Amino acid sequence: MSVISEMMSLPGVIAAGEYAFRGDRYTYEGEMSDDMARMASIMCRSTSLGVHMESNMLGELCPDCGMTPARGWAVRGSKFTVCVMSHYFCFLDNENAQLNDTIHLLLDELKDETDEKI
Repeated sequence: MSVISEMMSLPGVIAAGEYAFRGDRYTYEGEMSDDMARMASIMCRSTSLGVHMESNMLGELCPDCGMTPARGWAVRGSKFTVCVMSHYFCFLDNENAQLNDTIHLLLDELKDETDEKI
């Protein structure tokens, strides 16, 4: 089973996908249009670049504080949460999803992924 399909099997996951670090390709499953998935992949890529930059800056100031390398990020809004790890993303319904379950799945599935593509 693919990482995307595994994310989609979790309760409350609305959509899940994978994006290219170059920003030119993406795949997804779930309740979003192709245009929304394209915009999501662009947003996830650009935010990931910023998170990695900030993590690296913090790592320079505090080399042993465990902030590097960045593994991913999440943003929780009033109704939905976006969770990104490596080059995978998912959108969660806050009322029905468990963010911890999603993060644990991603950590397990992507334990061998590196940030060298970023």
